[in-house]
This record gives sequence, structure tokens and C-alpha cells, in this order.
Amino acid sequence: MSMSTHTKTCIVACTMMLIGAGSVSAYLSVNSVRLHKIPIYPENNRQVSSIPSVTDGWEKVGADQVMGAEVVETLGTENYLSRNYFRTRDADPKRPIVLSFHAAYYTGMIDTVPHVPERCFVGGGLQQGGFSRSMDLPMDTSSWRIDHSVPTEFAGQNGALYTVRLSNDPSRSDAPGSRVRLPRGVGPESAIKMRVSEFIEPNGGKLYAGYFFVANGGTKANANDVRQLAFNLNDDYAYFLKVQVTGSHFESFDEFAVYAGELIGELLGETMRCVPDWVDVQMGIYPPENPAAMGETVTQHDDADE
Repeated sequence: MSMSTHTKTCIVACTMMLIGAGSVSAYLSVNSVRLHKIPIYPENNRQVSSIPSVTDGWEKVGADQVMGAEVVETLGTENYLSRNYFRTRDADPKRPIVLSFHAAYYTGMIDTVPHVPERCFVGGGLQQGGFSRSMDLPMDTSSWRIDHSVPTEFAGQNGALYTVRLSNDPSRSDAPGSRVRLPRGVGPESAIKMRVSEFIEPNGGKLYAGYFFVANGGTKANANDVRQLAFNLNDDYAYFLKVQVTGSHFESFDEFAVYAGELIGELLGETMRCVPDWVDVQMGIYPPENPAAMGETVTQHDDADE
């Protein structure tokens, strides 16, 4: 019995689909495209809650916020820190400076949508005052040094990757005096950019909130851009860390950025210990099962705005 024209058409269509699927698979393999992202964690699975409560100029005030199960589920990670810091440097009793610091670590989830103030604060009833701004974070970079051990191809577009020295005080670091690598594109002449928004509180006061992301060894100040960075098609692994600072009673965006940059700058080295060392990942040194160690893929980025 001969096949009907409809049957022949279905067979041809299925065959073409199989050939197409094979071609796509071959293309992905040849071009080292990784659609499935492997979760990755910092060495010893260091949690962001390990970030010191005291720095040279800031000190924890009150207890760390512990979120309920429903809130944690909405947040999408159990590896988070929400803590208030009081500025002890040149403290003015008439005008105490307090900033809320929040960090949350995510990995291996390509569909994760970061929770950012423009969505969450407005959804919580606050009114956003004007447009958000991308601002440079002023930091003390006096302890930053170029890491000459990093091969040029892994150092980023500016050809240099910096390290920061941790505090020498054992009460402020469990690795006193150690050096920690900073993200690509971050240096004395290239500040971390933070997206800052102003919100109007019910009592008429102003609340400023700023955030940025550390993702796959780089930084981004935009929730949309972080997906492109963290889920680069050539990377086997994917992670991002959201760092957010919130504060009120500031007179301007610029004043808020000065204090936010000071706090983040003093916590930056310890914060970077809570994400994987991406140079080691790229070189196949970490984690132990890294495909790059077997020469399967070596990833590098050259994003100009990192």
C-alpha cells in the first residue's frame, strides 16, 4: 500500500526538523554555546552574612533582618544579608548617618528577575521621584593594586585587574591583610556604577536607594543588563550578586552616593569573597569539576561598560 501524500509530507517535515535540530546542536557545540548554566558558589560556600559588621568607618546597628519563609521565597534565595550600618567616622550626634545594606546571591537560574527598588518600593506604596540615575561610586582606592598574576586575556578590556587588601584587624576579617580580586573593569580610574533612585515616603521625606550587580566577574548597574552578563552563552556557570544600599535624610543624589560609596568601598573586599573568583573559574582552577580544566571551554569578556 502506497503512502498518502499527507503521510509523505509529515515524514519529510519530521526529517527536516531532526536535521535542523542536529544542525543547531552542532552549531552550539562548535561555538561553545552553553544553554544550561551550572550553579556555582564561592569557595567554601561563603555566605554574604559573613560580611563584617564593623569597618574603619561604619558599625552595625541593630540586628540583621531575618525574613519570613514567604518573603525568602519571593526573594528567590536564602543567601542574603539585610543590615543597618551607622557611620562612626566623624559622627555628628545632630545628624547620624545610617545606611541599610542588602546583598543577595543567585546562581544557575537563567529565568531569575532581580528584585530592584523601582519595582519593589513602588509596589510597596512609595512614589518614585523622577528618573533613576547611573552614578559613579566614590571609593578609597589607596589599597588597590594591579594583579600581575592574571593573564591579559582574563583581565578585561582595560588590560588590568585590581585587588583590594582586607583589613589587618582580625576582628574585622578572618583573613586579615589578604588580597581579593575585584571585578573586571573596576579600578582607580573606572568606578563601580550604581543605579540610584529617589522615592517619596508617606510623610513626605525622601528615601534614596541604589544598587549594582556583580555577575560572572563583571559589574552592571542595570537589572536588564545583568542577565546578559550573568548568562553569557559561552559560560558554563552563572551567578550574580545584588548589592543595594538605602538611606534617608540625604539632601541630594550626590550626597547619598558619597556615603554609599564609602560604605561599599569598605565592604568591597569582603563582599567579593562571597562570590566565585572568576579568573580562577575562567582558567579552570575553580571549581574542581570545572569543564575548563579539561579544555572544553575558556571564557572571557570584553564588555566596554564593565
